[in-house]
Amino acid sequence: PLTFILTGIPGLMMSSYWMALPLCCLYLLMLLGNCTLLWMIKTDHSLHTPMYCFLSMLAVADLGLSLSTLPTMLAIFWFESTSLPFEACIVQMYFIHSFSAIESGVLVAMAFDRFVAICYPLRYTSVLTSSLIMKAAGAIFMRGICVVLPVAVLIKKMPFCGSRVLSHSFCLHQDMLRLVCGDVTVNSLYGLTAVILTKGLDALTILLSYTMILRTILSIVSQETQAKAFSTCISHLCAVLIFYIPLIGLSIIHRFGKNLPPLTHTLLADAYLLVPPVLNPLVYSWKTKQIRRRILVLLCRR
Repeated sequence: PLTFILTGIPGLMMSSYWMALPLCCLYLLMLLGNCTLLWMIKTDHSLHTPMYCFLSMLAVADLGLSLSTLPTMLAIFWFESTSLPFEACIVQMYFIHSFSAIESGVLVAMAFDRFVAICYPLRYTSVLTSSLIMKAAGAIFMRGICVVLPVAVLIKKMPFCGSRVLSHSFCLHQDMLRLVCGDVTVNSLYGLTAVILTKGLDALTILLSYTMILRTILSIVSQETQAKAFSTCISHLCAVLIFYIPLIGLSIIHRFGKNLPPLTHTLLADAYLLVPPVLNPLVYSWKTKQIRRRILVLLCRR
């Protein structure tokens, strides 16, 4: 049966507890942070607002993204298990790219939420109704599921020969594609089109939203009101930067950084998949007053 060989961190021993322990801590922190966010939003009725509905969707996407990489990452560093069957690799690749597209869509929805809250505050509740939020959630998840499906179907039909060694501890589409010994023009074109239609358009939409938000904030006379309006966007801006900076860096080096050391590719890929799910709950807990207050109340009760 066709199997792929996954790679740990270049220059590091395969069975390295110095790497396995921090990875376990990161995954535990991710699970604790995102599950706590979901639990607080569900149990606290004061958090049943559009912004926190979108935040709960972001937590679900982060959980899915991290759990997609968890089995192979821990198998490599704990048990030195580097082989992965072809079908399992395709399934992992599908879920990684699907949840990544879903997270990008959620960030767009959160940008729209901030746009309406700052530019049209009097119409906030009439625009962002429960019905609209449910439709937006369904559209975001369906887009992530459907756009990535042809990627998995196309690569499943490709012939693989020669090297079966992947560059990362998990399966990515670009990484699998370079091992194909047939014509990959269709796969490459569809993969590029899918990225442009999801993350490319999402990034432009977020940029446009914040351009209009910035214009509205600068038109406010009171500096105190300006600072208050801008502070409501800080958490979302941090989440956008945490997600898009490693993503853009990884896309650039996959296409133009062929001569870069393998460690560069590995670290950027790990940052793209591990950093956002870990940092997003921390950022929102630190910058959002309602969540911070709720955490303090829980800690005081204990």
